[in-house]
Amino acid sequence: MRNEDLDPQRSRAEFARAMMEDLRWLGICWTEGPDCGGPYGPYSQSERREHYLAAWRRLRQGGFLYPCICSRKDLAQAASAPNDADDEPVYPGTCRERKDVGKFVDPLGVNWRFRVPDGEAVEFADLNLGRQRYVAGSNFDFGDFLVWRRDDVPAYQLAVVVDDAAMRITEVVRGADLLKSTARQLLLMRALGYADCDYADRGHAAPDYFHCELVRDAASVRLAKRHDALSIRHLRESGITAEKVLEMAGRP
Repeated sequence: MRNEDLDPQRSRAEFARAMMEDLRWLGICWTEGPDCGGPYGPYSQSERREHYLAAWRRLRQGGFLYPCICSRKDLAQAASAPNDADDEPVYPGTCRERKDVGKFVDPLGVNWRFRVPDGEAVEFADLNLGRQRYVAGSNFDFGDFLVWRRDDVPAYQLAVVVDDAAMRITEVVRGADLLKSTARQLLLMRALGYADCDYADRGHAAPDYFHCELVRDAASVRLAKRHDALSIRHLRESGITAEKVLEMAGRP
């Protein structure tokens, strides 16, 4: 159990406790986690900042990162190509050729982006959806992506790559909306040198990936936090059994 609580605006201790209570109610158990410890702790991302900083320094020294001062408004105005509704807009590379990178000695104050190899195809075998192929670059499937936010918070892509490696994760099951994120993360793994070390004791660095269809409501709209009436906690408090919830979620 890994508590991905990096966002200080949305992460609270009571939310983490409720998450673990609800998962146990569903019958999901774990042998490592924030509540029970383990050999690869700490298991809350808010306590793993030094791991992410070390990775940021390594990427910066390797020339894989650059600072970006574009605002959300700038990005919205620059977005001209159609984007996948489940994915972030493709960054047009506005700050890619900045010449003042050397003056930024820490991640604070600007966004830091990973410089993707333009035109390179990233391929992987998904255990559910088969062979996947995405081309990196601003004119292709995904552009330079965030690894560190201007409010001094590591981005999701960097944090999960660092933690998956450190915690020896061998299998990742997640929603199909994160297929492109897998391509991004494979590039990060290579840049960080994880592809050259057998962290999973399996002969290669990357975990196996299984991307599943998203859970949707009766109108085929994907469930999100705003659907409180369908949250596990709400269903639980309404008297529905754990077995019924799993059945509703499509368990075979």
